[in-house]
Amino acid sequence: MALRCLPIWVCPQTPHRYPLVGRRVSLWECSSSPSAASQRAVTAVEGNGPELKKASDEMGLVQEAKPVAFHRDLSMLPKPLSANSLYSSAGDDSKVRISFQGIPGAYSETAALEAYPNCETVPCEHFETAFQAAELWLVDKAVLPIENSVGGSIHRNYDLLLRHRLHIVQEVHLPVNHCLLGVPGVNKEEIKRVLSHPQALDQCVNSLNDLGIQRLSAKDTATAAQTVASSGKKDVGAIASVRAANIYGLDILAENIQDDANNVTRFLILSREPMIPRTDRPYKTSIVFSLEEGPGVLFKALAVFALRSINLSKIESRPQRRRPLRVVDGSNNGSAKSFDYLFYIDFEASMAEIRAQHALGHLQEFTSFIRVLGCYPMDLVR
Repeated sequence: MALRCLPIWVCPQTPHRYPLVGRRVSLWECSSSPSAASQRAVTAVEGNGPELKKASDEMGLVQEAKPVAFHRDLSMLPKPLSANSLYSSAGDDSKVRISFQGIPGAYSETAALEAYPNCETVPCEHFETAFQAAELWLVDKAVLPIENSVGGSIHRNYDLLLRHRLHIVQEVHLPVNHCLLGVPGVNKEEIKRVLSHPQALDQCVNSLNDLGIQRLSAKDTATAAQTVASSGKKDVGAIASVRAANIYGLDILAENIQDDANNVTRFLILSREPMIPRTDRPYKTSIVFSLEEGPGVLFKALAVFALRSINLSKIESRPQRRRPLRVVDGSNNGSAKSFDYLFYIDFEASMAEIRAQHALGHLQEFTSFIRVLGCYPMDLVR
């Protein structure tokens, strides 16, 4: 038996300037029709002044209205992501729009294409803009570099994770391939100056010193490649990715010029909706919390994971901006102070596991604030 909702119009009995305008209510009926039971639920959106039928009842107070042409399908409402979203077909991820900081050819764009090969990438001037694009529904997701095996953590991006309400739904470990690029027809011996992001320049110090090349800073690697291509100067090169070379028509004079061959950057894919945690594959959970004051509190906080055999893969501390200092000894007229920290932790367990739920419940005994940033499948080495 299914329920069918019929819109009816009830007219007030008191005189009114517009006698045909009434209040619309809904009347539930029972129906035993199988077709009615299987029909999708839709919500009608009312128009202005629908045409009313002539009432067939004696009082003329109840009239049935025609449904308007536009309906809002409830199945179109946003739903939490599932793990299957990460392995969508080419036809599915072609509809995904991902924002990134930089211009086409940036490593962040490469990471987005690694996660969703057929997605549409949307360049943004700043990391903050990439977050806002996802929050304002201009894109579906955002990609964010969070740490590098050589340069370490990107602290500003940790602050952005806390400031915004996006959820981590995937991680991508992207091997770094720094290339020396030049205008077509030039040899690497002709390069006297090179442009790139300061971190990329620092990661290629030995190679650049061997070539006797002067280092010049640029906003990012892709912007450096674009600048060299537009200048047309043969003595100026850029350090950027293979994709940047292809986009801006530059020759690759040398590949993998980074000093550390095992140079990897970890990126996070962020979404408005959290992923539903599962246990069918290894998962990672990212959290941030602050601790109550007391001796050994940090030890106790970390012990809740060790007691349940949960491995911690990352721990990062950042001073709280709103309350950077904490009074340690109130009896000393408030002169003894220390920094008040936020702790970012990645642990290798899914929130669908009982041990992870118990660990966070135990952790709350020592924290003044805690937030789960995301639970997502681990990026396994293949």
